[in-house]
Amino acid sequence: MRIVLAVCAGLFWLQAQAAVPVTATIDRSVWPERLETPGLFDVASRAEILAFAHELYLSEKLDEEGLKQRLGLRFVNVPSLNVVRHRLWLRLLENYQNAQKSCEQDANFCVLVEDMDQLRQRAEEFQVSNDSFYANWARPGAVFHQRYLNELLFMAALFPQTSSEIERYNSDEMSGDEMPDRTFMLNFESGPSPVYGGTDWLADFMRQQKMTATFFVLGKSLQERLDSTSTTSLQALYRQQCVGIQGWEYRSHSQWLDWQDSVQRSAALVQRVLPDNFVPLFRPPYGHRRADSGDFFRAEHLRVSLWNIDAEDNTGRLSAEQVGDRVLTLMLLWRKGTVVFHDVANKAQSALPLLLANTAQSELIWDDCRNISESPVEQGPQSSEEAAPEGE
Repeated sequence: MRIVLAVCAGLFWLQAQAAVPVTATIDRSVWPERLETPGLFDVASRAEILAFAHELYLSEKLDEEGLKQRLGLRFVNVPSLNVVRHRLWLRLLENYQNAQKSCEQDANFCVLVEDMDQLRQRAEEFQVSNDSFYANWARPGAVFHQRYLNELLFMAALFPQTSSEIERYNSDEMSGDEMPDRTFMLNFESGPSPVYGGTDWLADFMRQQKMTATFFVLGKSLQERLDSTSTTSLQALYRQQCVGIQGWEYRSHSQWLDWQDSVQRSAALVQRVLPDNFVPLFRPPYGHRRADSGDFFRAEHLRVSLWNIDAEDNTGRLSAEQVGDRVLTLMLLWRKGTVVFHDVANKAQSALPLLLANTAQSELIWDDCRNISESPVEQGPQSSEEAAPEGE
């Protein structure tokens, strides 16, 4: 049975690699207003929520064959897609109701939404007239949300056979949905970089901004940096920041036979070298982890930390400006969550300062990296005991 499951998971992985969706990007200059007040943040947020809801509504008119064609997949897991769509609708309803609290200050994109039926109706009706102040945003916004929805539906169509950040396997896993409205947390992963690289710049920038972030490190890279410098140097590097683990190597932890050793070795190294910075979080590379891994992580006193806003700054497909615009648009859409950059890439060094400048007057909260939620807000689609494992 394990061999069959491994073969099936491998086939899903190959299918996924062959049909990766186009990354959603948008030029934020098409939006006519700077986010100079919390109210203007809400206006833009309402627009992004309604635009995404419109695309989500339209996608539900596709049958299974239509979804396969749209996503470029030979197989789609329709029950998984339905679970994800339902969760997206719930988030959109919550987000819109939060965003409409400022409608008395500015009525743009304010429509009556008191329940799910009304949200779905508003999503169906949504359009921006050609003579609107926001007309230049309408078409690029629609393209962005169609492509971004494709990213999400693509992952949902392959889940749970191919794991990702799209859903949780159990209630111990964190996704970013646990945070209050207008609250975000910064993550950097795949580090540390070589000396004087991206990790050094970003950690120093965080301290300059009096902010904290969680740096998810690879054990092998941390060991190499330790060998070339010293424990004292690493402690200075991550001063005032948090350090989680991403395994020993950047490899899928759903099919790697030594995945448990990868996690344990990395955790032991960080706790030995950076005891004051260590946080008990594991960030699975590619979002890949085994469906039955919950008991292992509980025994190791670790929690799986997923994310809901991916900067896509390590793909080589986006410029630093596109990275910043993508992240800002997703922050407007989701209104809270975990924002992921990669400290070994060089895009974050340009994108992050611009992002912070563009949201400085929006009264957002960048949460302290040590604020780890104790209890997730919802149970995942299936428990680790019920889901079929991806591994050996």
